Amino acid sequence: MQGDDDTAAVVLRALGHPTRLGIARRLAVEGEICACDFTEHFGVSQPTISGHLKALRTTGVVLTRRRGTQICYSLAPSVARLLGELAETLDATPRAA
Repeated sequence: MQGDDDTAAVVLRALGHPTRLGIARRLAVEGEICACDFTEHFGVSQPTISGHLKALRTTGVVLTRRRGTQICYSLAPSVARLLGELAETLDATPRAA
């Protein structure tokens, strides 16, 4: 379905940077993380992390929730499903002998 391919392409493009992919992987494991916790893990500045989080947020890859003065991020369940379905589809593709 073309709409699904368009959505998958947007998500894959957003995850195309190593830091953004790392953020998504970390969120998949830990569930929810506050923005300030990413800078130490990835060894980059807060403005750099903010830019990556904005890219992930605007494409719908991550969701946000305010907890007091902090903003916490989580991986959007729809994105996790989409990536799982995409992986299954690609794995089911017949391979040349």
